[in-house]
Amino acid sequence: MCDQDSFRDMIDHLERRDALTRRRFGALSAGAGLMAALPRAANAAEVVEREVEIKTSDGTADAHFVHPAKGKAPAVLVWTDIFGLRPAFRQMGRRLAESGYAVLTPNPFYRTQRAPTTTPGASLQDETTRNAVMAMARTLSAETHASDGQAFIGWLDGQAAVDTRRKMGTTGYCMGGPIVMRTAGNFPDRIGAGASFHGGGLATDKPDSPHLLVPKMKAHVLIAIAANDDEKEPNAKVVLRQAFDAAKVPAEIEVYAGTKHGWCPPDAAVYDEAQAEKAWARLLATLKAGIA
Repeated sequence: MCDQDSFRDMIDHLERRDALTRRRFGALSAGAGLMAALPRAANAAEVVEREVEIKTSDGTADAHFVHPAKGKAPAVLVWTDIFGLRPAFRQMGRRLAESGYAVLTPNPFYRTQRAPTTTPGASLQDETTRNAVMAMARTLSAETHASDGQAFIGWLDGQAAVDTRRKMGTTGYCMGGPIVMRTAGNFPDRIGAGASFHGGGLATDKPDSPHLLVPKMKAHVLIAIAANDDEKEPNAKVVLRQAFDAAKVPAEIEVYAGTKHGWCPPDAAVYDEAQAEKAWARLLATLKAGIA
C-alpha cells in the first residue's frame, strides 16, 4: 500500500536508531509504574475511559478513549509510534484528558492485529520483532493515513463528550509524526493544532512528503526533534521551517538537546524525563493556541 522507496526510507530511518529499544515491564506492574512516571496536574480533571471499536473503510479499529467525566471537551487524536497502542500511550492519553481533552488513541495496525501488537519490552534489535512491526508498518501509507484520519475524526465528532464547536488537536510519535502532518493537511477545517515528537520522514524528496501539505494547514504546529535525529538529518528542520514560513502557518520547531529518538513515551529505554516534560508543556501550549 506504500511504494517500496518510501517504505525503505522508513525502515532506514527506524533501523538507524538503536534507541528504539523499550524497557521491560511486567503485565501487572506496568500500569502502576507508568502512572508514577508521569506527573499529575494539581488541577487534574476526573476522567473516564474505555476501549472502543471504530468502523473504518478497511475494517474495525480498536482504540482507547478517555475524557473528562463532566461536560464536553475539545478532542485530541493521538497516533502512536511503531510499537503501537499499549499501556504507555493509554497513560499519556489519561494525562492529556486530565488537562481537559477528549483523547482517542487508535491501534494503527488494526488491519493486521488487535492491540497489543508487540510484547512488553519489544525492541527493533530483536529480528523477529523487527520483521513483525515492519510488516505491519508496510500496510500503512499516505492513503491509509487520510482514510483513518477521516474515520477517527468522524467518530470523535459523534461523541457526547466532544465539544464539536471547537477545533481538534492531533499528536504523533515516531511514525505518528507524518500522520499528524497528513491529518492536519487533509482536514484543515477540523484540525487546529498538531504536534510531532521525534517524528520520522516529515520532509522527504518523495511526491507524498508530509511537508508538502503545509500550505493546506490551518493549525498551530509543534515539531519536537530528537538531537540524534537532527545529527543524521540536519536539513529536515530547515525544509520544514521554510515550508511553514512560506505558508504562514505558525510552527514551533525545536531540536531537544541531548535527546535520542523515542525520548517521550515513558516506557522508552531512552526516556528523558526533563526533556519529555518540556515537550509536554509545549504540547499543552500548542493545543491551547490552536483549539482554545
